[in-house]
Amino acid sequence: MDIFHDAVVFVAGLWAGTINAVVGSGTLVTFPVLVALGYAPVAATISNAMGLIAGNIAGSWGYRRELAGLKSILLKLLPASVLGGVTGAALLLHLPESVFGTVAPYLIVVALLFVIFQPKLQSWVRRRADASPTAQQPRRQGVILVILIYLAGVYGGYFVAAQGILLVGILGIFLRGSIQNANAMKNILVLGVNIVAAVSYLLFAFDRIVWPVVGLIAVGSLIGGFLGAAVGRRLSPVVLRTVIVLLGLLALWNMVF
Repeated sequence: MDIFHDAVVFVAGLWAGTINAVVGSGTLVTFPVLVALGYAPVAATISNAMGLIAGNIAGSWGYRRELAGLKSILLKLLPASVLGGVTGAALLLHLPESVFGTVAPYLIVVALLFVIFQPKLQSWVRRRADASPTAQQPRRQGVILVILIYLAGVYGGYFVAAQGILLVGILGIFLRGSIQNANAMKNILVLGVNIVAAVSYLLFAFDRIVWPVVGLIAVGSLIGGFLGAAVGRRLSPVVLRTVIVLLGLLALWNMVF
């Protein structure tokens, strides 16, 4: 790894950590960069997921105040998210790599669609939140919420990208708090999934981990996580989405062609 190569990976991790704390979908920055640099898709996914844990921790800490009053709900949802992460990691490790190469472009398309339509999703979620002053979801919707959180965890354990946006959409529908409450809980649930996935990779895919990449993304995303939590509300969502979409299209180009 030369200096230019290292700098590109570090900056991608920095930008991804910032985006993850504010919007989600940081993997759509790091994943295409790693693929463009010549890393195999599965190795890129594994190394990226492990490196971004540091940024997840920073973002979770930065949004800790928005978790006030949501502890009981979080404790109910975290096991479902973690179990989904285990399932997704198992699929990634046991399915042939050719399956990932086939599926990943479609997953990127799905993630990009969530990014592109995020403003409408957020507007819809905000209207629901404004109409419901409390943060306790109706009991009859609890089972549906747990199932959806589990499925988002499966998605995150397998591919990582845009898991945060999926979670914000789900939580915004079922939680009656603000967008920031949903974002804070999203950070914790994503962190849980990524930690479980990382443990699975350490145990069953140690040879696929590119440790220099993990280290560079970890340092970059840690700084980015604190940065995103501190100034995220001042950043232009349009700029962030534009960069994510462009890099996502780059990933599609590299994987399809």
